[in-house]
Amino acid sequence: MAALGTEIQPPRLAAAGMGNDVGPLIARLHARGTALNHRALADYGLGERSFSVLALACSGLEPSQRELADFLDLDPSQAATLVDDLERRRLVERAQGHHARRARIIVSTPQGRKMHAKARAALDAAESHQLAVLSGDESQELKRLLHKALWGM
Repeated sequence: MAALGTEIQPPRLAAAGMGNDVGPLIARLHARGTALNHRALADYGLGERSFSVLALACSGLEPSQRELADFLDLDPSQAATLVDDLERRRLVERAQGHHARRARIIVSTPQGRKMHAKARAALDAAESHQLAVLSGDESQELKRLLHKALWGM
């Protein structure tokens, strides 16, 4: 990683026409971020997907397993496996929904909230490392633009 304030030289092949296509650029940024995130989460026995489920369970939004799967673009069976693993580790639990009585929601346990806080700090450090060449304002603008591109917000 380049030192803060220094420019990173793009690889020679970035000069190809696809070097300016949004899809490949986002895919490369995601691949690099995923590698950093997995290293940051390894100490907690979490991957990006399991962390995402834990984070949503800690959000207070009371997501159902189906909502988790839809939001994270997972097959429902993948979401079930992730929830099962986190439940075995006593980080989340399935509970009766407050708004829709028949829906089962995924909520964090106290142990899950503690784990989430530690893992969140590790991910924040990994993100800071990945985006170190951006100013704070540029980093916020990147996030704003990604939100807008995804959800029109």
